[in-house]
Amino acid sequence: MLIKKSTRISSTEITPESVYRSRRDFIGKSAALIAGAGLLGRANAGLQPDDELTPEEIVTQYNNFYEFGTDKGDPVKHAGALTTDPWTVTVSGAANKTGEFAYEEVVKGLVAEERVYRFRCVEAWSMVVPWLGIPLVDILKQFEPTGSAKYVEFKTLYRPEEMPGQNSFFSSIDWPYTEGLRLDEAYHPLTIMAVGLYGKTLPNQNGAPWRLVVPWKYGFKSIKSIVSIRFTEQEPLNTWQQLQPSEYGFYANVNPAVAHPRWSQASERRLPSSLFNQNRRPTLPFNGYADEVASLYAGMDLSKFY
Repeated sequence: MLIKKSTRISSTEITPESVYRSRRDFIGKSAALIAGAGLLGRANAGLQPDDELTPEEIVTQYNNFYEFGTDKGDPVKHAGALTTDPWTVTVSGAANKTGEFAYEEVVKGLVAEERVYRFRCVEAWSMVVPWLGIPLVDILKQFEPTGSAKYVEFKTLYRPEEMPGQNSFFSSIDWPYTEGLRLDEAYHPLTIMAVGLYGKTLPNQNGAPWRLVVPWKYGFKSIKSIVSIRFTEQEPLNTWQQLQPSEYGFYANVNPAVAHPRWSQASERRLPSSLFNQNRRPTLPFNGYADEVASLYAGMDLSKFY
């Protein structure tokens, strides 16, 4: 794991409002400033010795984003039609500050950090990705969750006219895509809301304008293009748990000792390998982040809470 912080600078100090024409252009300039400060240089601190960054073209062209289709190449083909500016986020549930908020209002003044994380898919392939993200705790606490809030639920944009997968006759998903975390998981320092990767604004096919990243969980927990945040006392029903509860649980912690009903999770294929048995390696408990997160699940049977 690599974590580097940018300097806390307000948008007006970075560049006059009259200079930038759109939010996405502004984010791009902010990322360039961070890169110019040397904060996006590659390092291996906290990663495994053989954890090489996955090539950018793989990270941006090999995606699961079923809103655009089920093939790995469908998101990059179709996501260009997605409108991400303006973007509105609805906050509801057990919090003192709820309502509809502009994306810019939510992230204003928050600190973006570079996080180089392993990314493990439940399909048994993996990547190493340099994200640019905001600690999720910094986003959530500004809404002042009440004492009754135990979980946080997220929902993806539902816009079939721009997301052709939501119109698919063959889709069994009850849109919009939904995910959730326990509040202590959401507040953990490793959990971020990613707004970019490789020092650039987050591409549409990777979940623009922001997406959740929880590096010790299988990738389907890292919900994309979020438009709804709800604080709740009850555990949310996430999309894949609703579809196949015997195969996908709420927690989705990377656990090589618990096989998926249709394949083993004991090893993974590190991209950009193209063959099933190419570049395979043992899967690490909690995706290699056990020292940081195992205490969250003390006393839990992780073969039951999968």
